[in-house]
Amino acid sequence: MTIEIKEVKTNKDLKNFVLFPFSHYRDNDFWVPPLIKNEIHSLRPDKNPAFDYCNARFWLAYKNNRLVGRIGGIYNEKFIAKWNINFSNFTRFDFTDDKEVSGALLEKVRQWSLKQGAEGMHGPLGFTNFDQQGMLIKGFEEVPTIASVYNFDYYPRHMEHFGFEKEIDYVEYEVKSPEKIPEKAERLSQIVLKRFHLRLFKAKSKKELLPYAEQIFDVVNKSYRDIFYAVELSKKQIEIFKKQYLSYIDPDFVSLVLDKNDNVVGFAIIMASLSEAFQKAGGRLFPFGFIHILRALKNPKKLDLYLVGIIPEYQNKGVNAAIMADLTQTALQKGIQTTETNSELETNKKVQAFWRYYDARLHKRKRVYKRAVSSSF
Repeated sequence: MTIEIKEVKTNKDLKNFVLFPFSHYRDNDFWVPPLIKNEIHSLRPDKNPAFDYCNARFWLAYKNNRLVGRIGGIYNEKFIAKWNINFSNFTRFDFTDDKEVSGALLEKVRQWSLKQGAEGMHGPLGFTNFDQQGMLIKGFEEVPTIASVYNFDYYPRHMEHFGFEKEIDYVEYEVKSPEKIPEKAERLSQIVLKRFHLRLFKAKSKKELLPYAEQIFDVVNKSYRDIFYAVELSKKQIEIFKKQYLSYIDPDFVSLVLDKNDNVVGFAIIMASLSEAFQKAGGRLFPFGFIHILRALKNPKKLDLYLVGIIPEYQNKGVNAAIMADLTQTALQKGIQTTETNSELETNKKVQAFWRYYDARLHKRKRVYKRAVSSSF
């Protein structure tokens, strides 16, 4: 049987590309679908500002006229210039358990990568750190957050078969809410706030939080500057992220640390877990998907730690303890049972060390693979 690889060129092709996982994971209880509209927009040059510095192509695989896989290739010039790693990214890689299919798709990205001048390819990686990162290698019976990924357990075996090796792993933790704030975290929080003339700020509404949105993303750019894969978000990207995520944010679950001039020096955003709601919505807000999301946002018992950032000047000074103590207090008041940490690079020992104060389990691991493009698959 021959595999036909077709490049995504039309709106219909793009829709088929985005919808393939919906059939691929149809009978799987753990996969969480994205919102179809958002996913389509993320792959369109006229909607995603990352195309200002990224070249990208997408392909579909057919066998016996049946859609059996998909893959994308991204050549991120901003990443290459910053990190001096001349690799393309492969992204949105889904396929049936057939090495002819996965091999044909990887070969297409390899050939395309050579034309871009790349020396290697790695992934799964998206356009930014806010995009889909890594391939699940542990936690196949765990439901991911809406910011994480899921794939079948045969995926890593295909990567190893084609000579890919580990570049780095992401880890995720499930943290149980304690009966009270860990004493050491609370004590350190009070000391740090007093010593550096800082204060915690809790907005009473989204309107009150909005004036700090620009500063929050400025903190993101500064605090993630040295995190592997990170590149600075542009003004256009920040505007899109503000619109995309603000509607889901409950100000009670946002912790801001301000200096004496009311500048944001650190923050954390925790969101109600929307995984089950997104599963019920099936990728669509309308006609009924938004109802499931609204229900999930009301009185949640599970949270997702979506984003944390502290500017370099205040890192390693205990500001994270102040943020975590504040969010723990909120979780206790709201009756939250567990919190998912989302993805952390395995090398980020400073963040992971903090979970030792809590009842936490490392329950998911995702891997970024790499390989040279000098030889075919």
